[in-house]
Amino acid sequence: MAKYVLLYQGGTVPQTPEEGKKVTDAWMAWFGASGDAILDAGNAFGAETAEGADIPASRVNGYSIVQAGSTGEVEGLLKGHPHLSAGGRIEIHETVEM
Repeated sequence: MAKYVLLYQGGTVPQTPEEGKKVTDAWMAWFGASGDAILDAGNAFGAETAEGADIPASRVNGYSIVQAGSTGEVEGLLKGHPHLSAGGRIEIHETVEM
């Protein structure tokens, strides 16, 4: 099984505590349905800074780490993902052992 980093971009922010609870419940349901594929539920990102080449910021606002047999399996896991339902985008990056 390979490890994949999911990078979350965009999406909407809940405007009320009730909306926040619905979003949290949807994420917990997705984590539960994904089972052992979830290696690290991840975190949201705060303020960003960068060093080096002048490359536009990626605007990533969080991540998760999953394991799967293929990118296609990861895409299957993302069906009904709450971040996609909120208008966001998820980048899938397969990790490479060094």
